[in-house]
Amino acid sequence: MNRRKDMVANLRSKVNQMASAFNMSNFANRDSLLGPESKPDAMSRTVGLDNSGLVAEQDEDLEKLEETVVSTKHIALAVNEELDLQTRLIDDLDQHVDVSDSRLRVK
Repeated sequence: MNRRKDMVANLRSKVNQMASAFNMSNFANRDSLLGPESKPDAMSRTVGLDNSGLVAEQDEDLEKLEETVVSTKHIALAVNEELDLQTRLIDDLDQHVDVSDSRLRVK
């Protein structure tokens, strides 16, 4: 019985750790996630472009940004779905532990 309680406590601890990792405001790992920033200077990219060239450049940048946002959305939805599943599993496990504990106390 104590082993199960320890397992539930361990799972809850892991859930709290995961939740705190998602809420972190430290972006020190940005380079490891996205790679180092190696964008050319905006001025050097636009030298010699007229208005239509600048608009085309901006359109390309917006398309890349849209792809990134859509990709991030899909990742966030998948992570949210997994967290919901894990929460339901932990709640179910907790309920089973309580039922087992009650049965053991009756005997």
